[in-house]
Parts: sequence; structure tokens; C-alpha cells
Amino acid sequence: MAKTNAGRFFEDYAVGDVLTHAVPRTVSGGERALYHALYPARHALFSSDEFARSCGLPASPLDDLVTFHVVFGKTVPDVSLNAVANLGYAEGRWLHPVYPGDTLVSQSEVIGLKQNSNGKTGVVYVRTTGRNQHGTPVMDYCRWVMVRKKDPAAPAPDTVVPTLKPVLDPADLVIPEGLDFTGYDFAQAGEPHRWGDYEVGETIDHVDGVTVEEAEHMMATRLWQNTAKVHFDLTQRPEGRLIYGGHVISMARALSFNGLANAQMIVGLNAGAHANPCLAGDTIRAWSEVLDKAETAAPGVGAIRLRLVATKGGAPFDLRGEDGRYKPEVLLDLDYWALMPI
Repeated sequence: MAKTNAGRFFEDYAVGDVLTHAVPRTVSGGERALYHALYPARHALFSSDEFARSCGLPASPLDDLVTFHVVFGKTVPDVSLNAVANLGYAEGRWLHPVYPGDTLVSQSEVIGLKQNSNGKTGVVYVRTTGRNQHGTPVMDYCRWVMVRKKDPAAPAPDTVVPTLKPVLDPADLVIPEGLDFTGYDFAQAGEPHRWGDYEVGETIDHVDGVTVEEAEHMMATRLWQNTAKVHFDLTQRPEGRLIYGGHVISMARALSFNGLANAQMIVGLNAGAHANPCLAGDTIRAWSEVLDKAETAAPGVGAIRLRLVATKGGAPFDLRGEDGRYKPEVLLDLDYWALMPI
């Protein structure tokens, strides 16, 4: 009897399958330190206990994307070990802050399947929920992944494509209990720009760039226990190791500090596309567009909907060609909600 796990292939999934992912992960200040070493992350709420307490939280939570990476990483052996590419995200919500000492687990449900016309691959849709040691959901999201078939002759499953919200309604967003920006210290946060200073349609060039190195990508992918073969095994993609898409997300989010230092907490993920592959040696730059704004019930807290685009070259604010496709230099197109002081 085989004791090793070669991962699931497309024909191994069925709509309704519930996948309980190994291994529980207790997070600590070590994750914060490594996250801030890997990315130029410096949002004040995730850097200072005192700043977080001044905003009504008991202490500084771990960066929202640390939660995402840990929850996501747990799913890889069961969902995307044999993936060709991670295609998109929808209906992502951060439901409860994660603090050092919390233990996170993940579970996914298969909500859709669609075999591709080549008969060699198919798209698997899953909804994943991460919970802490108390069973409290900390985040959930949907994603869809292109997965290889082990046997191209295996029969195609019935096509089920789930209906997902293109955008989360502001009422869907969960504001952390106690969050209060009425006494927000803009000088400590790093920029004076508040919710009312941003206009829908405004674009922001985040100016800086960071070149992705093999070493940091390998460290990051191992940190999140992401075992997808394309990130480690050069025989999978001889042109180079594919950089984990979450690495690009975190790098772009960190770069967006310059111009969006007060977009403190990510609370919703509306949509996301890894438009083109990122390889070691690429220099990531980022720009944002303000898509929408909404008030919340929390004192002094507004929600701002942002498009975050990461590129490896080209002019800022240049997203698609005349054919409607993403330009080859575009790496990431992410649509998210964040919380900002009014």
C-alpha cells in the first residue's frame, strides 16, 4: 500500500467533497518578523501593539495576508499540488483578527468542476474556511485552480460552475470588534491622507519597485508550507520556478503603503487574477485605483474598495491591450476592500 501522497488530480474531485487539511499551525511573532523581512510591510496597525490599542484592539494582530497565506498554504496538498495555475479568487472575507499564539486550521468544500476542452486539465472551484483554536472562522474565500488530469481518458464530470458575487457588498464586510479610528494618529501611521481625501476613479502610482529573488521566494513559500510543485521543482517549468502568487500579492500590498499608508486592514477580497507568471529576477511595481467607498458602523472607520495591480514593467495604469487581454507585463489584478480612518 502506497504511503506517499501524489496529490489529487482533476478526476479525483467531486462537487460536495469536504477536504479537511493538515496540519494545524500555531502562529507567533516569528511569522510577523519574517513577513516584515520578506516584504516592505509597515502598516502601523500590524507593527505596533500601542498603535493597535489606540485603535481599540487588544494588541497588534498579524498582517491580514499572514492569515491568508497560512490558511491558503494548508489547502495546497489537497487542492493545488498538481495545479497548472491558480486562476482567481472571489468572496474573500477576513472574519476575525489573528493574534500571536492562535492556531489555525483550514477546510475546503468543492463547489464546482469544469473540464477544459483539451481533456488534459480541468478547473476546480473550492470554498475555503480558516478557523482558530476556538473554532471561530478567521477568514473564508473561494478560488479556482486549473489542475492536471492523471488519465486524459477519464470521463469528464458534469460541469458545475458556481455563481459567485463579483463584488462584496459593504454590508458583507466584518469590522473587527472594538475597532475605533476616532483617535487615529496620522503622524505615527506615516501619511495624512484619510478616507475623505480619496475619490472614486483616482489612481495612485506607488513608485517603488522590488526585484524578486529566488532565496526570498523559496523562504516565503516554505514559511507558508505551500508544497505546490511549480514553486520548487524546475522540471515542472524549465523556464524557472513559478513565484507563488501570494508572494506577488504581499509584495504589491506592501508597496502600496506609499500612497495608501492608512488603508490599514484588508477585510474583503472581491476578485483576483494572476494575469501572467512571475519568475525570479522580475521587478515588481504596483499601482492602485479607487473603485468605491462606503461608510461603516464602526466609529471613525470607512471602507475603501481598491484595485491593486502589480506589474513587471510598462507604464502605470496600463492594464489591457486593444484585444482586451492583460498586457504581458501585468502580474496581478486584485480587487479588495480595506478599512481607513474617516
